[in-house]
Amino acid sequence: MRSRLGAREGTIGFMESLCASLFAKVDEQLERTGYLVAILPEDQLGWAPAIGGAWPAGRLLGHLLDCAAGFCAVLAAAEPELAASLSGLRAMPVNQYCGAVEARERLATYRACLEQGFARLPDACLCRKVATVFVSEGETVLTLILGNLEHLINHKHQLFTYLKLMGRPVSSGDLYQFRGSPPYQEAPR
Repeated sequence: MRSRLGAREGTIGFMESLCASLFAKVDEQLERTGYLVAILPEDQLGWAPAIGGAWPAGRLLGHLLDCAAGFCAVLAAAEPELAASLSGLRAMPVNQYCGAVEARERLATYRACLEQGFARLPDACLCRKVATVFVSEGETVLTLILGNLEHLINHKHQLFTYLKLMGRPVSSGDLYQFRGSPPYQEAPR
């Protein structure tokens, strides 16, 4: 069953029901991540908590891009015809130090590509098994999407914690889309 999804103002696509619901949650988390990135002062990119092995904030931003890229990798593996449209993203560096402006721009690019990818993904594909570098016999596309979502959410919360430790004014409303609340405002600068 296809449904109309308006995940973001100005963009309406047609997706199958389950894929539409998954995309809406992934997109919401990427939007909230971008919002938190906008709160991070550029002069704090080298800051890291006083915990052994903690990444500096700029390195965490690069890893958040890797989290977003993970969704694209799943879509490309699930539907090979999507691979061509997502191939340009593979050239983008991830898992390295990144500035806040670049991270926000790249997250927006991933969001746009994911919207297109999910729009072309049939619900039936979610049950298909795809081999991964971690599980050669494969895991379902749904399991892979949910695993990537968990990965993103964990590191989004890591950024939230960094911002709290830096003394930035963030609260749980910056982490979540509370149902029934008005649309988000632009992040404070």
